[in-house]
Amino acid sequence: MNDASPSQVQTPGKAAGTAPGTANDRGLRLNGVNKTFHQGKSDLNVLRDVSLRVEPGELVALVGPSGAGKSTLLHIAGLLESADSGEILVDGAPSSALDDAGRTTLRRSTIGFVYQYHHLLPEFSAVENIMLPQMLDGVSKSVAREWGMELLEMVHLTKRAEHRPGQLSGGEQQRVAIARGLANRPAIFLADEPTGNLDPDTAESVFKILIKLVRDAGLAALIATHNLELAARMDRTLRFEHGQVS
Repeated sequence: MNDASPSQVQTPGKAAGTAPGTANDRGLRLNGVNKTFHQGKSDLNVLRDVSLRVEPGELVALVGPSGAGKSTLLHIAGLLESADSGEILVDGAPSSALDDAGRTTLRRSTIGFVYQYHHLLPEFSAVENIMLPQMLDGVSKSVAREWGMELLEMVHLTKRAEHRPGQLSGGEQQRVAIARGLANRPAIFLADEPTGNLDPDTAESVFKILIKLVRDAGLAALIATHNLELAARMDRTLRFEHGQVS
């Protein structure tokens, strides 16, 4: 395998940054998004007319108190949950009129997601966990494995390719999760407290890898974090509180 650097992140068969939008509407857009959860006789307004933009190549931190709804905001931005109203444009493609199948197709082809907990499938090896989202997107097993190995090289885990998640440390698990989040060469990258479950030294190491890969690939990245020091190292910070972004 040829040596690969983060600047070479590119899924086979998909040019870097390939997306349905034009040059003027690329990135992530939320326009007037609302979400209410109904709890018995009361309503919880989690998102209140939320509008935000994340441009290609921009890393934006999302901060706010626990329980404010940052995860819900990321899930809606990532098309994992539906908004009650408003529009989410994913690299120029509007999503509000899509059915579940259409949303899934758009999400798989344009969005990468990393959670606080790695959510790796325990019965599969590290490289197999990275292969799976590619194969769901129609990539052949051989090509998916080649790309998976390249991604593992980029997160410095080539020697752990055949290890299952239970055989990896917390930091290694999260690095595999980052590689999996980049497997389909997304245009948009969302992360929900990606270092929140790690000790400070491991968190710093994982954060550096994450930021370099995302920045060098030119992705539009929205990253929720409680760590204000890490947030300060991103391009800008959005504060989410009382259902609104400021």
